[in-house]
Amino acid sequence: MSFESDKRFNDFKHFPRGLRRSGEFTVAEADSLEKYGTAMLAIYQGNLAPRDEVETAFAEQLKAGEAGSNPHAKVWFKYLKVIGPKRVHRLCTVAGGASDDAGGSFDGGGGSAGGGDESLD
Repeated sequence: MSFESDKRFNDFKHFPRGLRRSGEFTVAEADSLEKYGTAMLAIYQGNLAPRDEVETAFAEQLKAGEAGSNPHAKVWFKYLKVIGPKRVHRLCTVAGGASDDAGGSFDGGGGSAGGGDESLD
């Protein structure tokens, strides 16, 4: 049988409440990861050589970077995408080098109208 492992796969670093309760995976995907994830991780890291044609196809698809129709590769790529770095989309822009100073500047000015050093007594 493909992807045999004695140990169930859990990633408590990224999913402290477990794969099923993360909300990122369907029940079938979470089952697949829990059942075969340890062997998938070992093949992905190169610690385990593929033992049959299903594992060999999985390793080839990992090298190619596409899942194709292999359900094991699809769920593994989804796992990698979920644990990967998050993209942050900001709704504001930074005016780098704008010619007009409409909003004030951050040049370290005193902020007072007199412009000199004023001491408080």
